[in-house]
Amino acid sequence: MISTVTTSTVTTVTIAGSFAAIGIFILLGMLIQKELSSTEDNEKAQRLSKALNIGIIPLIIAFVLIILSRIFNVL
Repeated sequence: MISTVTTSTVTTVTIAGSFAAIGIFILLGMLIQKELSSTEDNEKAQRLSKALNIGIIPLIIAFVLIILSRIFNVL
């Protein structure tokens, strides 16, 4: 019983770490895309730059929560 709980706990922590890494990579990609589209002069690129905020803001909140949880785990 104890080994089953330990194995499932380790698996859950590993999956959570994978989701965190995927979220961070998506955030980086969206930030790069926003920066590239904001430098363009055409209207379509400017609208894309503004629309990317819809995804970037929640990912930044998730990033901050990930960092805070990692800091609290160390303490």
